[in-house]
Amino acid sequence: MKDFDAIAAAFVTARRNASGLADYPGTKPASLTDAYDIQDRALALAGGEVVGWKVGKINAPLDGELGANRLAGPIFADSVRDGVDQAPAMPVFADGFAAAEAEFLLRIGRAPDPAKTSYTMEEAADLLDAVHVGIEIASSPFPGINSAGPLVTISDFGNNYGLVVGAAIENWRDLSFIDWPVTLDIDGERIGAATSRTMLDGPIGAARFLFEALAKRGIALRPGQFISSGAVTGVHEVVVGASVTATFNGIEVSCSIEAAGPAQGD
Repeated sequence: MKDFDAIAAAFVTARRNASGLADYPGTKPASLTDAYDIQDRALALAGGEVVGWKVGKINAPLDGELGANRLAGPIFADSVRDGVDQAPAMPVFADGFAAAEAEFLLRIGRAPDPAKTSYTMEEAADLLDAVHVGIEIASSPFPGINSAGPLVTISDFGNNYGLVVGAAIENWRDLSFIDWPVTLDIDGERIGAATSRTMLDGPIGAARFLFEALAKRGIALRPGQFISSGAVTGVHEVVVGASVTATFNGIEVSCSIEAAGPAQGD
């Protein structure tokens, strides 16, 4: 169908080789259906264990045009690092796009019913068993991914390339964390500050979106998978060699940024 297979193959190959793509490798998707079709094809080609999903915001006016205010992309096991009491080195595509985002990470405790496509906020929260602080690494071989719009973002795994999992939040079910002050510093400079109350219907709303969206796509979720619920302070571009610290009401999680290398065995 169209050149979807070629686009998916180009992104998967570039990611394996840690090489850049100067231009989008084909005709850009024109609908959510097309964008997720490319993502599904890339998932089938890439293999690897999916241990979570990132959720991102679709800004106005495209949210109205597309009929969705969020998007989703997979997080692979080999891109997740422990960020408790350590600052892991996180790879990015040096010839592509790279950014760091302060995010609340929601852990799935019970698998959603694969046939259920509509959730209340309470039903979504009941499927979670933990919330952690963390940093999502957004990176793509295509340097124009962030400016090319959400459909292009979706087509390359939602622009995800890693997750730093920080400390778990105690008593998260009282939801007070949505008013926590969150900041992000790059190389010691304050780049962003906000609370997650400003994020549409918040982190739990991101979980609700994901449960509904993946059920409609026929993708099963399982306990232990993380949901990276959206950038609290914004999408902040980074370069190789940078240090990043996100602070959530005094709880810090940090990482450094390094250049990705070709996948082992390739």
